[in-house]
Amino acid sequence: MTPAQLLHTSTLLGQVLGFEQPADALVSAYFRSHKKLGRQDRHEIAETVFAALRHLQKIQSVLPDPVRQSRRAALAALVLGRGISISALADCAHAEETEFLGYLKAKKTEFAAQLNTAAELPEWLIAQLRAQGWSDEHILAFGRSTATPAPLDLRVNTLQAKRDKALAQLQDEGIRCEATPYSPWGIRLHDKSALMRHPLFLEGAIEVQDEGSQLLARLTGARRGEIIVDFCAGAGGKTLALGAAMNNSGRLYAFDVAEKRLAKLKPRMVRAGLTNISPQRIGSETDPRLERLIGKADRVLVDAPCSGLGTLRRNPDLKYRQSPERLAELAKQQAAILEAAARLVRPGGRLVYATCSVLAAENEHQAERFSAAHPDWQPVNAAELLPDCPELFSGSPYLQLSTAEHRTDGFFAAVWTRPE
Repeated sequence: MTPAQLLHTSTLLGQVLGFEQPADALVSAYFRSHKKLGRQDRHEIAETVFAALRHLQKIQSVLPDPVRQSRRAALAALVLGRGISISALADCAHAEETEFLGYLKAKKTEFAAQLNTAAELPEWLIAQLRAQGWSDEHILAFGRSTATPAPLDLRVNTLQAKRDKALAQLQDEGIRCEATPYSPWGIRLHDKSALMRHPLFLEGAIEVQDEGSQLLARLTGARRGEIIVDFCAGAGGKTLALGAAMNNSGRLYAFDVAEKRLAKLKPRMVRAGLTNISPQRIGSETDPRLERLIGKADRVLVDAPCSGLGTLRRNPDLKYRQSPERLAELAKQQAAILEAAARLVRPGGRLVYATCSVLAAENEHQAERFSAAHPDWQPVNAAELLPDCPELFSGSPYLQLSTAEHRTDGFFAAVWTRPE
């Protein structure tokens, strides 16, 4: 890292550590306002900022106010998170900073002895995980699994291509990749190749989507000619997967409260060649426009707003932007959305509730609450819907994906059938 890159990194890191906005949004905004930064500059700056977030527990233990000491925090991220030797930073670090970095490395044993620094998880989150029965060993494995960046997973659009052919084409071009182990549509890249200009992407044959997210679409089980609702569609990753599973037939409603998120879906629909999707903004889960679909949908997927704590590999700032108070608010919102979405399911239809969280309060507790309130709805064992993936299940009726065990984001899903 050059001295100029370090200056930019420390400035941006000072903004990010305020945790007032998502880190990726702040990084993007910073680069837009500094257009002279080259590709390598941006790479070094962004990687170091996210390394600081992934190793913030250690950094905070020696820098109690990292916002005001963002230069030292950036140097610490280079040593702790990116494995840069202190001697390699000779052009960037002053004598006092070099001494500080030596002190930091000397605390390696101490960091390993404390769960929060060893797992790189804040105390409030450790308390939540312990309260739901996780052992310290489980917490440590989870924390360590989220401390490295996520791989780039692709979903092959079955309307445009077959996975084996797309995989072979990428491999022939020298792109290191392999088929995902659980999703029949997935390809996992070993390197973060720039694919936005690749012919397969431009033609709509591939989309970026984590394998866990692909499995949620599989659980929904969309078929040709059906009426499907993606109740919290967002930018539409799962919507596109559902549309392809429907072979571009039937009717697929993509609802969301954010117009900006739905706007991102529309060009993706065109690129994917999907014409059966109807994106619609709703004001809330009680929007009157939903009433015309009450009791008519064959399948409803509720990918509920959640803490996102299953995506810490991609969004390490979330563990500092969430709180127990925010979780309580989310739990109320999730329960209300699930109730509203359930009204749309026809008799005999399927309801899927999902989050990208690892917290029981957002997952099992919500599923148990719904089952208790609707004893006539039949819970479905998720393992029966994914019979080719028995290793994903260990006796629970729910799909619970783990970054540590399954190399996906941390997802949860519960499934019910509405009585005839």
